[in-house]
Amino acid sequence: MRESILRQCETFIHNRDEIKSYFKRENPYMVAVCASEFCGKNVTVEVERLLECKNIVDQTVGVFSKFRGNAYLPVICMLAADENPQARMAKAKEIHDALKLRFRDSQYVAMLATKLCEMIDEDQADGCGARAKDIYTLMKRDHPFLTGMEDSIFATLLAFSDKKDADLIEDIEDCFKIMKKFSNDNNAMQSLAHVLAMAHGDSEKKCERVIAIYKALEDRGYRYGKNYEMAVLGALSILPIDMNIMIEDIIEVDGFLAKQKGYGGLGIDKKTRLMHATMIVANDYSNKNIANTAAIYETLVMMATQQAAMCSIIAATAAVSITT
Repeated sequence: MRESILRQCETFIHNRDEIKSYFKRENPYMVAVCASEFCGKNVTVEVERLLECKNIVDQTVGVFSKFRGNAYLPVICMLAADENPQARMAKAKEIHDALKLRFRDSQYVAMLATKLCEMIDEDQADGCGARAKDIYTLMKRDHPFLTGMEDSIFATLLAFSDKKDADLIEDIEDCFKIMKKFSNDNNAMQSLAHVLAMAHGDSEKKCERVIAIYKALEDRGYRYGKNYEMAVLGALSILPIDMNIMIEDIIEVDGFLAKQKGYGGLGIDKKTRLMHATMIVANDYSNKNIANTAAIYETLVMMATQQAAMCSIIAATAAVSITT
């Protein structure tokens, strides 16, 4: 295993265990995604930092705020990964207020506002939100029942694209039509289509690459999930990395995770473990200066990876997730 990936693996497990040590009753699937949030920034977190940021959230917003509930842990972790969590929370609140003028307030909008602090200033939030709402409206037009508030996150990330709105929607629809033949989970395939639309290139070729990676893993005896996990695989697929190297890295990381506490038996299942391996590999690639890949493009890819996983976990577990 490459040294940089080994460091990512060790940091991921450390961060996961630190989060679990305090947020004992938190959804373990969300804990893993939040641990990955730190890895994407090469941050090793400690409980004291998490508690500091928990207190910042508690002192800034009320108990009924959308920054609480299912968004609580992701927001705390995003603050903890920042050098100045107090300033980030204040900025997130301002961006959140601007986004609420465009979207119905939700936990997704609160998470999005906290994430957008990395990309925009407060005075840019309204303009970003305006284009995001236009894109979201077009999504809703094409799929009125399939498009939900979680898609406001993808609409906002897509708002940073240099493509025209009509071209984005066409790309999304083309990818969706291709991928829904691959999996009957339409919600998951819509999220995957949103991620793939962030990349330039032919829709069919982008979908073929995702399917090729999936099948190559399958040929090696690794069954990747065909549900919410696919958006994470899609985000990795659009990075300009040789597919064979990518697959070897995923398999090596999966082997590392298989030996860790919490995986296997009554713990996290093999398909989710493979998704976690994919997130770790994506973090490793995004931390390198990938040739011909603009910084903002890398940021969008990693945002898509983490937000797709977070949104799907919230949607799937909202009824049973309990926060500290």
